[in-house]
Amino acid sequence: MTEQVAITTLPSGLTVLTERMERVETVSLGAYVAAGTRHETAAENGVAHFLEHMAFKGTETRSAAAIAEAIESVGGHINAYTSREQTAYYVKLLKEDLALGADIIGDILCHSTFEPEELERERGVILQEIGQANDTPDDIVFDHFQSAAYPAQPMGRPVLGTEPIIRAMKREALPGFMRLHYTPDNMVVAACGNLRHEEVVALAERHFADLPRAARARPMPADYMGGEYRELRDLDQAHIVLGFDAPAYGEAEYYPAMLLSTLLGGGMSSRLFQEVRERRGLVYSIYSFTAPAQDGGLFGIYAGTGESEAAEMIPVTLEELAKVQRDVGEEELRRARAQLKAGLLMSLESTGSRCEQLARQWQVFGRVIPVSETVARIEAVTREDIQAAAARIFRRKPTLATIGPVGRVPKFSAIIDRLAA
Repeated sequence: MTEQVAITTLPSGLTVLTERMERVETVSLGAYVAAGTRHETAAENGVAHFLEHMAFKGTETRSAAAIAEAIESVGGHINAYTSREQTAYYVKLLKEDLALGADIIGDILCHSTFEPEELERERGVILQEIGQANDTPDDIVFDHFQSAAYPAQPMGRPVLGTEPIIRAMKREALPGFMRLHYTPDNMVVAACGNLRHEEVVALAERHFADLPRAARARPMPADYMGGEYRELRDLDQAHIVLGFDAPAYGEAEYYPAMLLSTLLGGGMSSRLFQEVRERRGLVYSIYSFTAPAQDGGLFGIYAGTGESEAAEMIPVTLEELAKVQRDVGEEELRRARAQLKAGLLMSLESTGSRCEQLARQWQVFGRVIPVSETVARIEAVTREDIQAAAARIFRRKPTLATIGPVGRVPKFSAIIDRLAA
Protein backbone atom coordinates (compact mmCIF):
# COMPACT_ATOMS: atom_id res chain seq x y z
CA MET A 1 0.00 0.00 0.00
CA THR A 2 2.56 2.57 1.06
CA GLU A 3 4.76 2.31 -2.04
CA GLN A 4 2.36 4.59 -3.90
CA VAL A 5 1.35 6.81 -0.99
CA ALA A 6 2.49 10.42 -1.29
CA ILE A 7 2.27 13.16 1.34
CA THR A 8 2.55 16.93 0.99
CA THR A 9 1.92 19.53 3.69
CA LEU A 10 1.06 22.89 2.18
CA PRO A 11 2.38 26.17 3.64
CA SER A 12 -1.08 26.73 5.13
CA GLY A 13 -0.73 23.55 7.21
CA LEU A 14 -3.18 21.50 5.13
CA THR A 15 -1.92 17.95 4.56
CA VAL A 16 -2.62 16.24 1.24
CA LEU A 17 -2.40 12.43 1.16
CA THR A 18 -2.80 10.37 -1.97
CA GLU A 19 -2.52 6.75 -3.00
CA ARG A 20 -2.29 5.85 -6.66
CA MET A 21 -4.25 2.77 -7.82
CA GLU A 22 -3.51 2.38 -11.51
CA ARG A 23 -5.92 -0.47 -12.20
CA VAL A 24 -9.12 1.41 -11.36
CA GLU A 25 -10.94 4.00 -13.42
CA THR A 26 -12.25 6.05 -10.47
CA VAL A 27 -11.02 8.34 -7.74
CA SER A 28 -12.28 9.08 -4.25
CA LEU A 29 -11.43 12.39 -2.62
CA GLY A 30 -12.38 13.60 0.82
CA ALA A 31 -11.76 16.36 3.31
CA TYR A 32 -11.46 14.91 6.83
CA VAL A 33 -11.82 17.37 9.70
CA ALA A 34 -10.49 16.33 13.12
CA ALA A 35 -13.58 17.72 14.86
CA GLY A 36 -16.85 16.14 15.85
CA THR A 37 -19.27 15.81 18.70
CA ARG A 38 -16.64 15.77 21.44
CA HIS A 39 -15.43 19.21 20.31
CA GLU A 40 -18.82 20.84 20.99
CA THR A 41 -19.94 22.68 24.10
CA ALA A 42 -22.96 21.36 25.96
CA ALA A 43 -25.09 24.25 24.70
CA GLU A 44 -24.27 23.51 21.04
CA ASN A 45 -24.47 19.69 21.09
CA GLY A 46 -25.31 18.60 17.56
CA VAL A 47 -23.70 21.58 15.80
CA ALA A 48 -21.04 19.46 14.07
CA HIS A 49 -23.72 17.26 12.54
CA PHE A 50 -25.95 20.25 11.70
CA LEU A 51 -22.98 21.86 9.95
CA GLU A 52 -22.35 18.70 7.94
CA HIS A 53 -25.95 18.87 6.68
CA MET A 54 -25.81 22.57 5.88
CA ALA A 55 -22.57 22.38 3.92
CA PHE A 56 -24.53 20.88 1.01
CA LYS A 57 -27.24 23.54 1.08
CA GLY A 58 -25.61 26.23 -1.01
CA THR A 59 -22.46 28.27 -1.50
CA GLU A 60 -21.74 31.72 -2.88
CA THR A 61 -21.84 30.35 -6.45
CA ARG A 62 -23.89 27.12 -6.22
CA SER A 63 -27.35 26.30 -4.94
CA ALA A 64 -28.07 23.03 -3.13
CA ALA A 65 -29.57 21.65 -6.35
CA ALA A 66 -26.58 22.79 -8.39
CA ILE A 67 -24.19 20.93 -6.06
CA ALA A 68 -26.12 17.68 -6.46
CA GLU A 69 -26.59 18.12 -10.20
CA ALA A 70 -22.90 18.88 -10.82
CA ILE A 71 -21.81 15.61 -9.22
CA GLU A 72 -24.60 13.43 -10.55
CA SER A 73 -24.31 14.79 -14.10
CA VAL A 74 -20.96 13.00 -14.33
CA GLY A 75 -22.23 9.88 -12.52
CA GLY A 76 -20.47 10.70 -9.28
CA HIS A 77 -21.46 10.32 -5.64
CA ILE A 78 -21.13 12.87 -2.83
CA ASN A 79 -21.79 12.39 0.87
CA ALA A 80 -20.61 13.20 4.39
CA TYR A 81 -20.70 11.87 7.93
CA THR A 82 -20.14 13.09 11.48
CA SER A 83 -18.65 11.05 14.31
CA ARG A 84 -17.47 11.96 17.79
CA GLU A 85 -13.95 12.78 16.63
CA GLN A 86 -14.23 13.50 12.91
CA THR A 87 -16.39 15.04 10.20
CA ALA A 88 -15.82 13.92 6.60
CA TYR A 89 -16.95 15.21 3.21
CA TYR A 90 -16.18 13.01 0.23
CA VAL A 91 -16.85 12.29 -3.43
CA LYS A 92 -16.31 9.34 -5.72
CA LEU A 93 -16.02 10.02 -9.45
CA LEU A 94 -14.50 8.83 -12.69
CA LYS A 95 -10.81 9.73 -12.81
CA GLU A 96 -11.32 12.47 -15.41
CA ASP A 97 -13.72 14.32 -13.07
CA LEU A 98 -11.32 14.67 -10.12
CA ALA A 99 -11.02 18.44 -10.57
CA LEU A 100 -14.79 18.84 -10.31
CA GLY A 101 -14.88 16.86 -7.08
CA ALA A 102 -12.10 18.92 -5.49
CA ASP A 103 -13.83 22.12 -6.61
CA ILE A 104 -17.15 21.16 -5.01
CA ILE A 105 -15.70 19.85 -1.72
CA GLY A 106 -13.54 22.96 -1.41
CA ASP A 107 -16.50 25.19 -2.27
CA ILE A 108 -18.83 23.76 0.38
CA LEU A 109 -16.13 23.97 3.07
CA CYS A 110 -14.88 27.45 2.21
CA HIS A 111 -17.91 29.28 0.79
CA SER A 112 -21.12 27.89 2.31
CA THR A 113 -23.67 30.65 2.92
CA PHE A 114 -26.01 29.07 5.52
CA GLU A 115 -29.06 30.80 4.06
CA PRO A 116 -31.74 31.21 6.78
CA GLU A 117 -34.46 29.54 4.70
CA GLU A 118 -32.28 26.50 3.98
CA LEU A 119 -31.19 26.37 7.62
CA GLU A 120 -34.77 26.20 8.89
CA ARG A 121 -35.63 23.53 6.34
CA GLU A 122 -32.63 21.43 7.38
CA ARG A 123 -33.40 21.99 11.06
CA GLY A 124 -36.66 20.19 10.40
CA VAL A 125 -34.85 17.35 8.63
CA ILE A 126 -32.52 16.85 11.59
CA LEU A 127 -35.42 16.86 14.04
CA GLN A 128 -36.97 14.13 11.91
CA GLU A 129 -33.68 12.23 12.06
CA ILE A 130 -33.62 12.51 15.86
CA GLY A 131 -37.23 11.29 16.00
CA GLN A 132 -36.39 8.34 13.79
CA ALA A 133 -33.43 7.41 15.97
CA ASN A 134 -35.59 7.59 19.10
CA ASP A 135 -38.08 5.25 17.43
CA THR A 136 -35.32 2.75 16.63
CA PRO A 137 -34.35 1.12 19.92
CA ASP A 138 -31.49 -0.95 18.54
CA ASP A 139 -29.98 2.33 17.33
CA ILE A 140 -30.67 4.76 20.18
CA VAL A 141 -29.53 2.26 22.84
CA PHE A 142 -25.94 2.94 21.72
CA ASP A 143 -26.34 6.66 22.43
CA HIS A 144 -27.54 5.84 25.94
CA PHE A 145 -24.63 3.41 26.33
CA GLN A 146 -22.17 6.15 25.32
CA SER A 147 -23.77 8.63 27.70
CA ALA A 148 -23.67 6.19 30.63
CA ALA A 149 -20.02 5.39 29.92
CA TYR A 150 -19.01 9.08 29.70
CA PRO A 151 -21.60 10.98 31.76
CA ALA A 152 -21.73 14.80 31.71
CA GLN A 153 -18.89 15.19 29.22
CA PRO A 154 -18.56 15.77 25.45
CA MET A 155 -17.56 12.17 24.69
CA GLY A 156 -20.91 10.99 26.01
CA ARG A 157 -23.17 13.31 24.04
CA PRO A 158 -25.22 12.17 21.02
CA VAL A 159 -23.91 12.98 17.56
CA LEU A 160 -27.33 14.22 16.43
CA GLY A 161 -27.79 16.48 19.43
CA THR A 162 -31.11 16.73 21.25
CA GLU A 163 -34.41 18.13 20.08
CA PRO A 164 -34.42 21.18 22.42
CA ILE A 165 -30.87 22.17 21.49
CA ILE A 166 -31.42 21.76 17.74
CA ARG A 167 -34.66 23.77 17.93
CA ALA A 168 -32.87 26.61 19.75
CA MET A 169 -29.60 26.61 17.79
CA LYS A 170 -28.78 29.98 16.24
CA ARG A 171 -27.43 30.32 12.71
CA GLU A 172 -24.14 31.82 13.89
CA ALA A 173 -23.27 28.63 15.80
CA LEU A 174 -22.57 26.85 12.51
CA PRO A 175 -20.05 29.21 10.87
CA GLY A 176 -18.64 29.82 14.36
CA PHE A 177 -17.86 26.11 14.77
CA MET A 178 -16.46 26.05 11.25
CA ARG A 179 -14.14 29.02 11.88
CA LEU A 180 -12.81 27.37 15.02
CA HIS A 181 -12.30 23.83 13.74
CA TYR A 182 -12.27 23.76 9.92
CA THR A 183 -8.71 25.04 9.76
CA PRO A 184 -5.93 23.78 7.47
CA ASP A 185 -3.88 22.21 10.25
CA ASN A 186 -6.97 20.41 11.55
CA MET A 187 -7.92 18.93 8.19
CA VAL A 188 -6.58 16.31 5.80
CA VAL A 189 -7.41 16.09 2.09
CA ALA A 190 -7.04 12.46 1.02
CA ALA A 191 -7.50 11.00 -2.44
CA CYS A 192 -7.14 7.46 -3.76
CA GLY A 193 -7.52 5.95 -7.18
CA ASN A 194 -6.19 6.55 -10.66
CA LEU A 195 -4.58 9.93 -10.02
CA ARG A 196 -1.37 11.91 -9.91
CA HIS A 197 -0.28 13.32 -6.55
CA GLU A 198 0.90 16.60 -8.05
CA GLU A 199 -2.53 17.22 -9.56
CA VAL A 200 -4.29 16.65 -6.22
CA VAL A 201 -1.85 19.00 -4.45
CA ALA A 202 -2.51 21.71 -7.05
CA LEU A 203 -6.27 21.25 -6.69
CA ALA A 204 -6.04 21.45 -2.89
CA GLU A 205 -3.97 24.63 -3.09
CA ARG A 206 -6.57 26.19 -5.38
CA HIS A 207 -9.84 25.07 -3.83
CA PHE A 208 -8.98 25.02 -0.10
CA ALA A 209 -7.13 28.32 -0.01
CA ASP A 210 -9.91 30.13 1.84
CA LEU A 211 -10.06 27.90 4.92
CA PRO A 212 -10.07 29.95 8.15
CA ARG A 213 -6.97 30.26 10.33
CA ALA A 214 -7.31 29.69 14.06
CA ALA A 215 -5.50 28.04 16.95
CA ARG A 216 -6.37 24.36 17.14
CA ALA A 217 -8.96 23.70 19.86
CA ARG A 218 -8.28 20.71 22.11
CA PRO A 219 -11.24 18.63 23.30
CA MET A 220 -11.92 17.70 26.91
CA PRO A 221 -10.14 14.41 27.70
CA ALA A 222 -12.35 11.35 27.73
CA ASP A 223 -12.97 10.16 31.30
CA TYR A 224 -14.66 6.76 31.40
CA MET A 225 -16.92 6.46 34.43
CA GLY A 226 -19.29 3.59 33.69
CA GLY A 227 -22.88 3.34 34.82
CA GLU A 228 -26.37 2.27 33.88
CA TYR A 229 -29.25 3.43 31.70
CA ARG A 230 -32.47 1.43 31.91
CA GLU A 231 -35.64 2.37 30.03
CA LEU A 232 -38.83 0.33 30.27
CA ARG A 233 -40.54 0.48 26.88
CA ASP A 234 -43.40 -1.52 25.39
CA LEU A 235 -41.44 -3.52 22.81
CA ASP A 236 -41.18 -7.15 21.77
CA GLN A 237 -37.46 -7.27 22.48
CA ALA A 238 -35.10 -5.95 25.10
CA HIS A 239 -32.11 -4.21 23.52
CA ILE A 240 -29.04 -4.53 25.70
CA VAL A 241 -25.52 -3.13 25.43
CA LEU A 242 -22.98 -4.19 28.06
CA GLY A 243 -19.55 -2.61 27.82
CA PHE A 244 -16.28 -1.60 29.42
CA ASP A 245 -13.41 0.85 29.25
CA ALA A 246 -11.01 -0.31 26.54
CA PRO A 247 -7.71 0.66 24.86
CA ALA A 248 -7.33 3.78 22.75
CA TYR A 249 -5.71 3.83 19.33
CA GLY A 250 -2.04 2.97 19.62
CA GLU A 251 -2.12 1.42 23.10
CA ALA A 252 -0.37 -1.89 23.66
CA GLU A 253 -3.67 -3.76 24.10
CA TYR A 254 -5.34 -2.26 21.02
CA TYR A 255 -4.77 -5.31 18.80
CA PRO A 256 -5.38 -7.89 21.57
CA ALA A 257 -8.71 -6.14 22.26
CA MET A 258 -9.67 -6.29 18.58
CA LEU A 259 -8.89 -10.00 18.42
CA LEU A 260 -10.72 -10.55 21.70
CA SER A 261 -13.82 -8.91 20.25
CA THR A 262 -13.59 -10.97 17.07
CA LEU A 263 -13.32 -14.36 18.74
CA LEU A 264 -15.84 -13.47 21.44
CA GLY A 265 -18.59 -12.00 19.26
CA GLY A 266 -17.31 -11.25 15.78
CA GLY A 267 -19.15 -13.77 13.66
CA MET A 268 -21.21 -16.95 13.49
CA SER A 269 -18.30 -19.05 14.80
CA SER A 270 -17.71 -16.73 17.78
CA ARG A 271 -18.21 -17.85 21.36
CA LEU A 272 -21.21 -15.65 22.08
CA PHE A 273 -23.03 -16.51 18.87
CA GLN A 274 -22.48 -20.21 19.35
CA GLU A 275 -23.34 -20.34 23.06
CA VAL A 276 -26.06 -17.72 23.42
CA ARG A 277 -27.87 -18.10 20.09
CA GLU A 278 -27.04 -21.50 18.60
CA ARG A 279 -26.94 -23.69 21.72
CA ARG A 280 -29.46 -21.87 23.91
CA GLY A 281 -31.63 -19.91 21.47
CA LEU A 282 -31.75 -16.86 23.76
CA VAL A 283 -31.26 -14.14 21.13
CA TYR A 284 -31.71 -13.36 17.49
CA SER A 285 -28.74 -10.99 17.37
CA ILE A 286 -25.62 -10.83 19.51
CA TYR A 287 -22.20 -9.41 18.71
CA SER A 288 -19.26 -7.61 20.28
CA PHE A 289 -17.42 -4.50 19.11
CA THR A 290 -14.55 -2.17 19.89
CA ALA A 291 -14.85 1.62 19.59
CA PRO A 292 -11.39 3.15 20.04
CA ALA A 293 -10.78 6.88 20.29
CA GLN A 294 -7.63 8.99 20.55
CA ASP A 295 -7.56 8.93 24.35
CA GLY A 296 -9.83 6.06 25.34
CA GLY A 297 -12.14 3.45 23.97
CA LEU A 298 -15.05 1.12 24.57
CA PHE A 299 -15.51 -2.63 24.34
CA GLY A 300 -19.16 -3.57 24.02
CA ILE A 301 -21.58 -6.44 23.53
CA TYR A 302 -25.01 -5.90 21.97
CA ALA A 303 -27.89 -8.35 22.23
CA GLY A 304 -31.55 -8.27 21.28
CA THR A 305 -33.57 -10.72 23.36
CA GLY A 306 -37.05 -11.43 24.69
CA GLU A 307 -38.22 -10.34 28.11
CA SER A 308 -38.12 -13.84 29.63
CA GLU A 309 -34.82 -14.76 27.95
CA ALA A 310 -33.01 -11.67 29.28
CA ALA A 311 -32.73 -13.15 32.78
CA GLU A 312 -30.71 -16.08 31.43
CA MET A 313 -28.87 -14.33 28.62
CA ILE A 314 -26.93 -11.93 30.86
CA PRO A 315 -25.47 -14.60 33.19
CA VAL A 316 -24.54 -16.80 30.22
CA THR A 317 -22.77 -13.85 28.59
CA LEU A 318 -20.93 -13.02 31.81
CA GLU A 319 -19.78 -16.63 32.07
CA GLU A 320 -18.32 -16.38 28.57
CA LEU A 321 -16.44 -13.24 29.65
CA ALA A 322 -14.99 -15.22 32.56
CA LYS A 323 -14.05 -18.20 30.39
CA VAL A 324 -12.10 -16.16 27.86
CA GLN A 325 -9.93 -14.82 30.69
CA ARG A 326 -8.92 -18.38 31.55
CA ASP A 327 -8.42 -19.93 28.13
CA VAL A 328 -8.13 -19.02 24.46
CA GLY A 329 -7.76 -21.80 21.91
CA GLU A 330 -5.16 -21.72 19.17
CA GLU A 331 -7.73 -22.52 16.49
CA GLU A 332 -10.12 -19.73 17.48
CA LEU A 333 -7.20 -17.30 17.60
CA ARG A 334 -6.25 -18.39 14.07
CA ARG A 335 -9.83 -17.76 12.91
CA ALA A 336 -9.91 -14.34 14.58
CA ARG A 337 -6.63 -13.36 12.95
CA ALA A 338 -7.94 -14.48 9.57
CA GLN A 339 -11.14 -12.45 10.01
CA LEU A 340 -9.28 -9.28 10.96
CA LYS A 341 -6.74 -9.59 8.17
CA ALA A 342 -9.39 -10.37 5.58
CA GLY A 343 -11.49 -7.41 6.66
CA LEU A 344 -8.47 -5.12 6.40
CA LEU A 345 -7.35 -6.38 3.00
CA MET A 346 -10.86 -6.42 1.54
CA SER A 347 -11.34 -2.81 2.59
CA LEU A 348 -8.29 -1.88 0.52
CA GLU A 349 -10.23 -2.77 -2.63
CA SER A 350 -12.36 0.35 -2.08
CA THR A 351 -10.92 3.77 -2.96
CA GLY A 352 -13.22 5.37 -0.39
CA SER A 353 -12.08 3.06 2.41
CA ARG A 354 -8.47 3.74 1.55
CA CYS A 355 -9.07 7.49 1.79
CA GLU A 356 -10.61 7.08 5.24
CA GLN A 357 -7.72 4.93 6.43
CA LEU A 358 -5.10 7.39 5.18
CA ALA A 359 -6.82 10.33 6.87
CA ARG A 360 -7.49 8.55 10.16
CA GLN A 361 -3.95 7.21 10.45
CA TRP A 362 -2.46 10.61 9.77
CA GLN A 363 -4.73 12.38 12.25
CA VAL A 364 -4.30 9.77 14.98
CA PHE A 365 -0.69 8.65 14.54
CA GLY A 366 0.88 11.40 12.46
CA ARG A 367 1.94 8.88 9.82
CA VAL A 368 0.57 6.39 7.30
CA ILE A 369 0.91 2.84 8.61
CA PRO A 370 1.93 0.18 6.07
CA VAL A 371 -0.49 -2.73 5.73
CA SER A 372 2.40 -5.10 6.36
CA GLU A 373 2.96 -3.49 9.76
CA THR A 374 -0.69 -3.87 10.73
CA VAL A 375 -0.73 -7.51 9.62
CA ALA A 376 2.45 -8.16 11.61
CA ARG A 377 0.90 -6.64 14.74
CA ILE A 378 -2.18 -8.85 14.34
CA GLU A 379 0.00 -11.94 13.84
CA ALA A 380 2.10 -11.10 16.89
CA VAL A 381 -0.83 -11.27 19.34
CA THR A 382 -0.72 -14.43 21.42
CA ARG A 383 -3.34 -16.38 23.33
CA GLU A 384 -1.84 -15.05 26.55
CA ASP A 385 -2.11 -11.46 25.28
CA ILE A 386 -5.84 -11.90 24.67
CA GLN A 387 -6.44 -13.52 28.05
CA ALA A 388 -4.55 -10.70 29.78
CA ALA A 389 -6.52 -8.06 27.86
CA ALA A 390 -9.79 -9.79 28.76
CA ALA A 391 -8.82 -9.91 32.43
CA ARG A 392 -8.06 -6.20 32.50
CA ILE A 393 -11.06 -5.06 30.44
CA PHE A 394 -13.74 -7.24 32.03
CA ARG A 395 -12.73 -6.48 35.60
CA ARG A 396 -13.30 -2.76 35.19
CA LYS A 397 -16.57 -1.09 36.08
CA PRO A 398 -19.09 -1.96 33.38
CA THR A 399 -21.62 0.16 31.51
CA LEU A 400 -25.10 -1.17 30.87
CA ALA A 401 -27.79 0.33 28.62
CA THR A 402 -31.15 -1.37 28.17
CA ILE A 403 -34.37 -0.42 26.37
CA GLY A 404 -37.58 -2.43 26.14
CA PRO A 405 -39.16 -5.03 28.42
CA VAL A 406 -36.17 -4.94 30.77
CA GLY A 407 -37.79 -5.93 34.04
CA ARG A 408 -35.95 -9.27 34.09
CA VAL A 409 -32.55 -7.90 33.13
CA PRO A 410 -30.37 -8.50 36.23
CA LYS A 411 -29.63 -5.57 38.49
CA PHE A 412 -26.53 -3.56 37.70
CA SER A 413 -25.08 -4.34 41.13
CA ALA A 414 -25.51 -8.08 40.48
CA ILE A 415 -23.64 -7.77 37.18
CA ILE A 416 -20.79 -5.94 38.92
CA ASP A 417 -20.61 -8.62 41.60
CA ARG A 418 -20.58 -11.42 39.01
CA LEU A 419 -17.76 -9.78 37.06
CA ALA A 420 -15.68 -9.38 40.20
CA ALA A 421 -16.14 -12.99 41.27
